[in-house]
Amino acid sequence: MTNYNQLTKTIELEQYGIKKAKVRYQLSPKELHDITLEKGQGVEASSGALAVNTGEFTGRSPLDRFIVKDDVTRDNIWWGDINVPFDPEKFESLYTKVAEYLSNKEIFVRDCYACADEDYKLNIRVINEFPWSNQFAYNMFLRPTEDELETFDAEWLVVNAPGFKANPELDGTRQHNFAILNFTKKIALIGGTGYTGEIKKGIFSALNFILPMYKNTLPMHCSANIGKDGDTAIFFGLSGTGKTTLSTDPNRSLIGDDEHGWTKENSIFNFEGGCYAKVINLSAENEPEIFEAIKPGAILENVILDAEGHVDFADTAITQNTRVSYPINHIENIKVPSIGKNPKHIFFLTADAFGVLPPISKLTPSQAAYHFMSGYTAKVAGTEAGVVEPQPSFSACFGAPFMPLHPAKYADMLSKKMKEAGVSVWLVNTGWTGGPYGVGTRMKLKYTRAMINAVLNGDLGLYTYDSYHIHSVFGVAQPRECPGVPTKVLSPRATWNNDEAYYKTAFKLTNAFRENFKKFEAFASEEIRRGGPQRYAF
Repeated sequence: MTNYNQLTKTIELEQYGIKKAKVRYQLSPKELHDITLEKGQGVEASSGALAVNTGEFTGRSPLDRFIVKDDVTRDNIWWGDINVPFDPEKFESLYTKVAEYLSNKEIFVRDCYACADEDYKLNIRVINEFPWSNQFAYNMFLRPTEDELETFDAEWLVVNAPGFKANPELDGTRQHNFAILNFTKKIALIGGTGYTGEIKKGIFSALNFILPMYKNTLPMHCSANIGKDGDTAIFFGLSGTGKTTLSTDPNRSLIGDDEHGWTKENSIFNFEGGCYAKVINLSAENEPEIFEAIKPGAILENVILDAEGHVDFADTAITQNTRVSYPINHIENIKVPSIGKNPKHIFFLTADAFGVLPPISKLTPSQAAYHFMSGYTAKVAGTEAGVVEPQPSFSACFGAPFMPLHPAKYADMLSKKMKEAGVSVWLVNTGWTGGPYGVGTRMKLKYTRAMINAVLNGDLGLYTYDSYHIHSVFGVAQPRECPGVPTKVLSPRATWNNDEAYYKTAFKLTNAFRENFKKFEAFASEEIRRGGPQRYAF
């Protein structure tokens, strides 16, 4: 571990337009923890972790994410509601204002990098207004050695000023907060929000452009782990589907929990140096590895503590998006370095709140491409204002808010890599069984783990008529039996005990799939289009 107190290197910020700042460079997590407490910006939980409140924003603000539209991006970005163009001159003006705002302040600076594979390494300098934001950068990015720091040359710059508020009429933003990527200047500019996830997602979004455009490498919003025999498993999924939980397996080494690249050499590498896990309803019994990772060095966000500093993980008074960040080495069973080879299985995780998708099903190549481009999960009542019943939610490539290129580009790369590697693809419903949200119950974690383990152990076997059933609505192959899982659970229709209600709801979801896919039809091959549900509701 680097002893940051002994570093001889100092950093000047005038080159970034930040003048007369008191620069606190490369402080240790303990120093940043203590400074946060001294400033009254956080408290210490009974576990020794730092607990902070991120303020007005407790999650990302997708409508306030922009990309500077210039010669580098003009003809390459998939412009629209997700990738909103920003004027280069407005960026220069706004950046100058942020730099002036940070001038004469105590500023926290960290040099770090992304991408565990040396051939894809991206050096990053992070400039933070708050000490706990800088500790988050320590947790989530990869940490250079002392020798590497002495000669460190940053390629990308992250400037993070939660206290600065933009003037939308003058600055070109939608409201006072913003997260802007400038690929020409290689800057991620973040202001008006204390939510730390904007820092890591800014760099993730940048890599989602850089890697496919210049490195012939597929970036993925996924977790990954590796077995004792060297077989890598990949878990795609949106927030709340179990991506972090299911990849954190005591019998397999964790490569990473959120962001990876799949190289032309057919290896998988982690972008990050840490994990950023949801902690709503976290328990030592169900998620022991994550629970034990909450210790000194970890940062809890927006949780409720009692007078003794104990966390009530069920309390969502601030937000349902309660989080913890920690260095990956807080998990005992990790892969070092964070690189895997020989990918064998891909899992698409979805929390189907309609309760109609099978808990696990095997996908054909065309179905895999279709479901990847769709990126389905569901919203449930209470997660957002106005949501009073389950609503389908689609996010292309299971990460549309971070994908600057057209989803067809990523889907085409994934299809090619799946064929080259000969991987099997599985759709896993971690959502509801026995009925929709409000009627049925959430799929038991022990059943989902048993199904995934059966795939990884080869217990589900090859597809045969006797061992699998083709779902009459979705066309996917669902196993008839699985070790550790009641047979009835494997058939969503059987768990409802009401065929008419089940099929009515299933057809409702298939129509939502088709409606969502209309925007991709001009870019998708006939083979991919055939991967979707083929039966219509009458």
